[in-house]
Amino acid sequence: MMRFPALLSLKLGKARITESLPGARPTLLVDFVDAREVLHRGSAHPISHERIRGLLGSPAPVVWIGGSEPLEHPGIAHLVRAIIGSGRFVFLETCGKLLRRRIHEFQPVPQLFLVVSSGGPLLSLEAGIGNPGAFELALEGIRAARLSGFLTAIHSPVREDSDLSRLRVLSRILSAADVDGWTITAATTGDFAAQKAREVRNLIPNAQWRWLSVHLERELLSGLKTGEVHCFPGKEAHLAQASEQGVRIA
Repeated sequence: MMRFPALLSLKLGKARITESLPGARPTLLVDFVDAREVLHRGSAHPISHERIRGLLGSPAPVVWIGGSEPLEHPGIAHLVRAIIGSGRFVFLETCGKLLRRRIHEFQPVPQLFLVVSSGGPLLSLEAGIGNPGAFELALEGIRAARLSGFLTAIHSPVREDSDLSRLRVLSRILSAADVDGWTITAATTGDFAAQKAREVRNLIPNAQWRWLSVHLERELLSGLKTGEVHCFPGKEAHLAQASEQGVRIA
């Protein structure tokens, strides 16, 4: 059964109350950041200290790190710890291939969700296509995260050509995997993708995860962001061994 953290419910509830006050400005609930906006893929040194400071000062209760594969950035674990230290929840979205290899760099704290995108190998194998090796790595990463005490979730981006029957299959897989959460969002700004996402969102057994999906979708699509996770094979060994000591908050 999927669970939604009480502390996250409290933080989101307070943000919604603040937004409803007379004269209040719209409150950002989810702050999306592509890891490549702030971190180099081949170096522990950050690209933008200014963007990191903006994340630490953001009023959003949730920081969602996705876009280009976050685990290919050597400094990602330090960035995650810094954001959590600022009092927010972090959702770190990955295609799952590097999760087991780099999981030891993170701490299983209540403010961190490790999220695997079902737009990658996880769902593809269930449809009879894709790379079985990548699928196994994604599943092993989820299992390792669960056994290590991490909160886990799945993010399913829905496109105009998405086969919704695959998400119904995924619903059964997630029930057996005992993940903590599931979000479903439209991956493009088209009306058809949004309609499909609304339809299959009912597969999520927890109303709060459905509610969070709606707010996540708005942020991912704003400014034509797609929130799509990209996996770049062939760099795992080098990046997993790289030091993150160069990441510092100026």
